[in-house]
Amino acid sequence: MASLSLEDLEDLQSFLKDWLRHSGRTQADLRRALRVSSIRMPVLLEELQRIHGREGLNGLAERLCGIDLLWQEQPGSGGDDLLPDLDSSLGQLDLLLEEIRQEAASGGQAGG
Repeated sequence: MASLSLEDLEDLQSFLKDWLRHSGRTQADLRRALRVSSIRMPVLLEELQRIHGREGLNGLAERLCGIDLLWQEQPGSGGDDLLPDLDSSLGQLDLLLEEIRQEAASGGQAGG
């Protein structure tokens, strides 16, 4: 599988930062969910790029959606007052997954 482009990685980093902020989670929470050794964004992105290399865009999106579902089932750092933001982040993940599926269906030629 092709690796993520620099632009894709920048978009993914921006998405992750927004997702974490809206879900009331931290990079440490994402580190635990991905089972990596560091909370540093380059390390998190490296693991996500490995997932992409093994499983493609669908696998990457499914992994992020799975993490989001896990976080919804567990008490988090944000508390119950963030439930509307969790719904919003899940909606964003659903849109991302749909966009990835459309790109895959069209041959993956967009963006890169």
